[in-house]
Amino acid sequence: MQETQFVLMLWFIGIVAEAMTGALAAGKQRMDLFGVVIVGSATAVGGGTLRDMMLGNYPLIWIENWHYLLAIVLASLLTVVIAPVMQYLTKLFLTIDALGLAVFSVIGAQKTLMLGLSPAVAIVMGVITGVFGGVIRDILCNQVPLIFRKELYGIVAIVTASCYVTLQLAGTEPWLNLSVSLWLGFSLRMLAIRFSWSVPTFHYSIGERR
Repeated sequence: MQETQFVLMLWFIGIVAEAMTGALAAGKQRMDLFGVVIVGSATAVGGGTLRDMMLGNYPLIWIENWHYLLAIVLASLLTVVIAPVMQYLTKLFLTIDALGLAVFSVIGAQKTLMLGLSPAVAIVMGVITGVFGGVIRDILCNQVPLIFRKELYGIVAIVTASCYVTLQLAGTEPWLNLSVSLWLGFSLRMLAIRFSWSVPTFHYSIGERR
């Protein structure tokens, strides 16, 4: 029970932070307040919503618990007000985002296993939960999604979800599994930021000559 409450607390912090990053992305595209709220909301719960729709897991958490959606909307609008000072909070948001990525990846894998689906599907759903909010955000802002542009983000989600699923199958105590998986995902993401780790890119241009 305590592990569940701890995860929910981290999840709530994560969706609020993601809503604010989505709102900032909308602001860079000069969207109106409605656009800010939509992009902020899509960033915060887009991955989890897509996962549950694919799994047929209803009701969606933000429909069942409307106060989560209210918090996301308020966080998006608050970002508009405090935007001038956001540049000084970059490191804080990177840290929270790294934690959110790990938490979302674990929750996605955890929920899938609870539904009795295979470990492979659980890992995929962990990745979808962790990264697809950002993918939706970037698409709405007419940008190539960040995770497809060298950023070591999707790999972190894969490693985190895989770690959780593996330890779960091994019968590891829930609290230990949760601690190890979250620590691994968070640490890997922070190290990737610190040392600029990235995935090799592929460049192809029609008609280009060597």
